[in-house]
Amino acid sequence: MTAATLAAGASVPAMTGGRALAAAEPALNNSLEEVDQALRQAVNARTVPGIVAIGANDRGIVYEGAFGPNVTADSLFWIASMTKAITATAAMQLVEQGKLQLDEPIGKLLPDLQSPKVLEGFDASGAPKLRPAKRPITLRHLLTHTAGFTYAIWSANLTRYQKVTGLPDVGTCKYASLLAPLEFDPGDRWEYGINMDWVGKAVEAVSDQSLEVYFREHIFAPLGMNDSGFLISTPQKARVTQMYKRRQDGSLEPMAFEMPQRPEFFMGGGALFSTPRNYIAFTQMLLHDGTFNGARVLKPETVALMRQNNMGDLNVTTLKTVQPDLSNDANLFPGMVQKWGLSFDINTQPGPAGRSAGSIAWAGLFNTYFWVDPNQKVTGVIMSQLLPFADAHVLDLFAKFESGLYRAVTPA
Repeated sequence: MTAATLAAGASVPAMTGGRALAAAEPALNNSLEEVDQALRQAVNARTVPGIVAIGANDRGIVYEGAFGPNVTADSLFWIASMTKAITATAAMQLVEQGKLQLDEPIGKLLPDLQSPKVLEGFDASGAPKLRPAKRPITLRHLLTHTAGFTYAIWSANLTRYQKVTGLPDVGTCKYASLLAPLEFDPGDRWEYGINMDWVGKAVEAVSDQSLEVYFREHIFAPLGMNDSGFLISTPQKARVTQMYKRRQDGSLEPMAFEMPQRPEFFMGGGALFSTPRNYIAFTQMLLHDGTFNGARVLKPETVALMRQNNMGDLNVTTLKTVQPDLSNDANLFPGMVQKWGLSFDINTQPGPAGRSAGSIAWAGLFNTYFWVDPNQKVTGVIMSQLLPFADAHVLDLFAKFESGLYRAVTPA
């Protein structure tokens, strides 16, 4: 998550593409074979490193393809902000039980959020100028990224604040990183930030369990997600997908990466590892209104609420990078009005690659992406391990995968 934790490797090994699993239904093969071809060619040309894509409809998996050396649908990926949807699911389970409330001041539960301060800028000496926030932070603010928190990757002011004060980056999993100031008053606008890490702390506070244990018992075990978690075992490390960074000339360079394994807090906003097969089980649960493989994780009405606009008249905005080694400018639907649910990006118009208006989606820093389309009953997951985020080549493959999947599952 931070430049300090990313160590460069040596050279890129030769890559070869391999088909992991043929399409389940022969009638679907034509359009899905095009997806296969696009993914395989990109890996063989070293345009992207290893990549896995899995798509499903309401009847089950209809496509699964994995390409790259030692890359399968059971390979482990660091999924970064795709953790957020799982943390939100945990929080909404506790909302169902009456243990958390969406619109109560969260400072009653989390004392460090009781008197939030807003960063107004810096004085002539370079010291930060802070003032009390005009209103309290609620769980809904945190779930919709309207609380005022930001990420340094997309915030020049927070990056400067960290340098001036020595505040650690959230990717270090040091508790002090959560004590960053707000950049605007709660409810005033949308800006992507450490909100879901605080949601994770709220889950821990009312459940009296760590997120590692809570997720395992209440989400992962019911859904059969046995290769997902914060703490990675030695056998699992053997299946971790190689991380890469893209050089300025477009070539790929391997790099060492692992999220902190002795964290001061479990990072509900972005520290999980998972596999494509595990994560598609999670998205299928959302597709099936909270139930999958006989396990009910959420009530249907809860999933419906999570898929709705929960930010009112506010809109999602483009993530403008200030750390281009970690992220490009990012917007899943540039030029389109987008809303935020609990906790998903919502496209308000049909997507260019096939998804319906009102679908939910999000992504992870290392170029992992998912979407759930409740109207056409389609969900997909595509994962690579590559910095910076919003890589143009991965996004192009994402669009080809999505388009091919919709052509396959939509009657002519």
